[in-house]
Amino acid sequence: MRKRLGLLALALLPVLAQADPAPPEPGFDAWLETFRTTAEEKGISAATLDAALTGAQPVERVVALDRRQPEFLQTFSDYLGRRLTPAQIARGEAMLAEHAALLDAVEAKTGVPKSVLVAFWGLETNYGSTMGSFNIPVALATLAWEGRRSRFFESQLIDALRIVDAGHVDALDMNGSWAGAMGHMQFMPSTFRAYAVDGDGDDRIDLWGSVADAMHSAGNYLKAAGWRSGEPVALEVRLPENFDWRQARLAHRMAVRNWDALGVRPADGSPWPVVTGPAAIVLPQGWQGPAFMVFDNFDVVMRWNRSVNYALSVAQLAQQLAGGAALAAGPGETGALSLAQVQAMQRQLNELGFDAGTADGLIGPRTQSALRRFQVSQGLPADGYPAPSVLARVETVHAEAAGAGRLSLAPPAPTAFDSQP
Repeated sequence: MRKRLGLLALALLPVLAQADPAPPEPGFDAWLETFRTTAEEKGISAATLDAALTGAQPVERVVALDRRQPEFLQTFSDYLGRRLTPAQIARGEAMLAEHAALLDAVEAKTGVPKSVLVAFWGLETNYGSTMGSFNIPVALATLAWEGRRSRFFESQLIDALRIVDAGHVDALDMNGSWAGAMGHMQFMPSTFRAYAVDGDGDDRIDLWGSVADAMHSAGNYLKAAGWRSGEPVALEVRLPENFDWRQARLAHRMAVRNWDALGVRPADGSPWPVVTGPAAIVLPQGWQGPAFMVFDNFDVVMRWNRSVNYALSVAQLAQQLAGGAALAAGPGETGALSLAQVQAMQRQLNELGFDAGTADGLIGPRTQSALRRFQVSQGLPADGYPAPSVLARVETVHAEAAGAGRLSLAPPAPTAFDSQP
C-alpha cells in the first residue's frame, strides 16, 4: 500500500475512462524487454507476461494524470459536501440492508463496524459503481517506465502480475484506476497480495465481482492495521472560548480526561467514548469551522489514505449510516487558495522570518508551523489554517516589511514543537 500516495489514497483521484494508447514512444519497448527479464527472474510466468504486456504501449492519459497538479486547494466543507450527499447516504443505507448478513459476519470476525466498511466502500468506488477502467498492468507499466516513481510502480506491476499468475483474475480483466488501485475497495496490488482474502469460499480472490471478497479483505486490512473494536474514529467537539489553538494538531495527544479538564466537550452532549489511547484535536477548516477529537482508529484510517479530509469523511459517513447526526458546526471561513497563492504565501513567510520550507504549494507541517508562528505574532488564532484572510494578512505584513527593508533571506529553523503537524 502506498503512503503519501496513501494506503489506498490514489482511489480518491478521479476515475476516468481509459484513453486510446499514445503512439509508441522511444525507450518503452527497450524498457519492457528489460522488465520482462526481471519479471521472469522473479518467477512470473511467460504466459502471464504475454497475456498482460504483449503489444503494450504507454498510455498518454496515465502520464498526464500522474503529472497533474491541482489548481486549488479543497476546503473540508467542499470535500465533505461532495461525498456525503443525501443520495450517497441513502445508497449506503440500502447497501447495509442488502448485505446485512455478510457485513455482520465481517464485523464479528474483524471488529470493524459494518457502517465503517460501507463508508469506505462509498468513498472509494460509490459502492462499486466506479471501479475504474484502466488496464492495470498497462497503466503500471506506463508509470514504471515514465520514471518519476519507477521503483514503486515497477514493484506494483510485479505484484499485479503475481495476482494474475495465481489465477485470481485474467490480465485483460484486471482494471482499475490510472495508478493501479483495483476493485470495490481500490486495493493496490501489494495490498491485494498482503491482505486480500477469499470471503465467499470459492478458492479465488475476486475484488471486482465478489462483494464478499472485497468486504472481508477490507476488514482484514483494517484489523491488521490496528483497528480497535468498539472505539470511534472521530467525534465532533465544542471547544472552550479560551482554547489554545496551537494545541489543535495531530501530533499533540492527550488523554480524553485531560481534554475534558480544559473544557472540551462532545458537540452532541453525549458522554465521552471509552478509548484506550490518547486523542488529538483537529480543525480541518480552521478555528471558525468544525472541531474534531480523533482517536487511534483515525490513525488506522490514515494508514489507508493519508488525508485528514478523507479520514474525517469516513468517520462522518459511517456515523450517519449508523443513524447518527450530521455535523453541528458550520463550515468556517470559506474560499480555497490556489496553488500559486500558497506558493506565494510560503515565499512571503520565509522572507518574513517564518520558515515555511520550500515554496511547493503544499500545506505540510512546516508550513502549518510557520503560519501558527505568524498568527501568534499578529495576535490571530494560531490554527495554522491557510484561510484567505490569513493570506491577506501575510501579504499586508510582507508589503510593509519590504517597504521598510526588513525582509529576511535566511529564515530561522522551526522549533521541535512547531515542526510537528
